[in-house]
Amino acid sequence: MIGIIDYGMGNLFSVSKALERMDVPYTIGERPEEILDCDGYILPGVGAFPDAMKALKEHGFIDFIKQKVENQVPIYGICLGMQLLFEQSEEGGLTDGLGLFPGKIVRFPGEDETGQTYKVPHMGWNQLQLHEKSHPLMQNVGEEYVYFVHSYVVDTHSEDILFATADYHKTVPAIVGKNNLVASQFHPEKSGRAGIQLLENFCKRMVKQ
Repeated sequence: MIGIIDYGMGNLFSVSKALERMDVPYTIGERPEEILDCDGYILPGVGAFPDAMKALKEHGFIDFIKQKVENQVPIYGICLGMQLLFEQSEEGGLTDGLGLFPGKIVRFPGEDETGQTYKVPHMGWNQLQLHEKSHPLMQNVGEEYVYFVHSYVVDTHSEDILFATADYHKTVPAIVGKNNLVASQFHPEKSGRAGIQLLENFCKRMVKQ
């Protein structure tokens, strides 16, 4: 059973519909006690980082998530849900994140090293560049195109967590992971074959039903 963490800032409909299409059983919980004993968890997210951290705290999920990670329970963070896993974000002023991955969330500068301006947010289909192929999450995932919509991006010096990147005037961490904690900057359920493959790998390879 997959537990979807509902703290009021996730696109639960599209995630749940994708799981239904894959015949993956799931349950949605607004409090830890509602989804205590699931085999794996999805942390979705849409919106601003400070609001999301406040909501996670109000719903009682901060310690819950950290404990599940410590216990090696599989967790998949999506979009803002990925960014929340890092140490802090500069969005709306510095805000501490969950600190489960090393790095900081920063805004795309909108100007490259040559002084040329570019559009922010990073929006549209962009190609994955794979750095990790052996992890269960990455099985049968190629250098395909997935769909991004984000104005803030992960800045990390820890290359060992980078499963895949994309290029948008700078290196964009697209899929990150360490052991049973994985995440993608893009929404897999909206990203064609590769995205659905990632969800299927998480639910059927990483999670022991």
